[in-house]
Amino acid sequence: MTPKNDYIRQSLDLHLFFGRIMKEHSFFLQIGFTPRDCNYTQQADAFRMEFDRLLWEVVSISNGVASPDVLESGEVFTPYTVDAELASCFFTGVNIPVELTKAEMNLMSGSCYPSIRGLEQKVCELNERAINLVSALIEFKTNILSNVLCCKMFTVNYPLLIEHIIREATLYLNILICLQSGADFDIEDEALEQEAFWNNIMAEHAKFIRGLLDPTEEDLFAAANNFGNEFDQLTAEALAAMDNTVPFSKVTADSLKATRAIRDFKAQGTQGILECKVRSIIIPLLGDHTLREANHFLRLLKSFKK
Repeated sequence: MTPKNDYIRQSLDLHLFFGRIMKEHSFFLQIGFTPRDCNYTQQADAFRMEFDRLLWEVVSISNGVASPDVLESGEVFTPYTVDAELASCFFTGVNIPVELTKAEMNLMSGSCYPSIRGLEQKVCELNERAINLVSALIEFKTNILSNVLCCKMFTVNYPLLIEHIIREATLYLNILICLQSGADFDIEDEALEQEAFWNNIMAEHAKFIRGLLDPTEEDLFAAANNFGNEFDQLTAEALAAMDNTVPFSKVTADSLKATRAIRDFKAQGTQGILECKVRSIIIPLLGDHTLREANHFLRLLKSFKK
């Protein structure tokens, strides 16, 4: 693959995953404010719709270009995504464009690069727009976190969750800046840093799930708690491997096994929420959101193992 083709594919793959994550972050913020902070609700809604527009443009030029590994990984959509969006729309009244998800589900992978110069220019412009949009969203999230920590605002979102989504947005931004700078970005070259980052994300997902379950869901609470502890240990292992204290291959093997397990836990939980079999205050789309992030991490881990 030529450097230009590689740049195009890496950019579109990145947006297909992270663009959706960002629009959902905006949605989770939007539904978490009190009536007093309706101006923040409106700002979060505006961010959500901007990411919808960005993602529509990405989808419109991704057919035959996106990586098969990405489209087949479950990080762009899962069997539950449409139902989770419909249920979340029903519960909140927010208009979530399910048609966008269905369009993503119809994407074909491949290596078709019609009018490579024109496509490269479109992708470059999309990346610049995304950089500006993600930067603004990070600033918005940081402002919310500051207000919450200073007791100037109440939101149903944990402070740690706000920190969590700031870190994910910062990763997206940094990769975009790297792509735009022309640097040879290879996520596998930063495998240990990626493993430490995503192991920590998985640990926090488990802790959020634990905290949003109904107190009567004792078995699920215990399972989520165990996953939180396990991924805290895996995060520490990945950090130790950076100092050659723990073999890299052991960290990857351990992370792969644990991530498969938490992926299955999240899939079962999301299905249970959609079927009204799990008592919780977890909005359905949050379950599917964390499932897609586990699938993303699994794809990375498999590439590291190779």
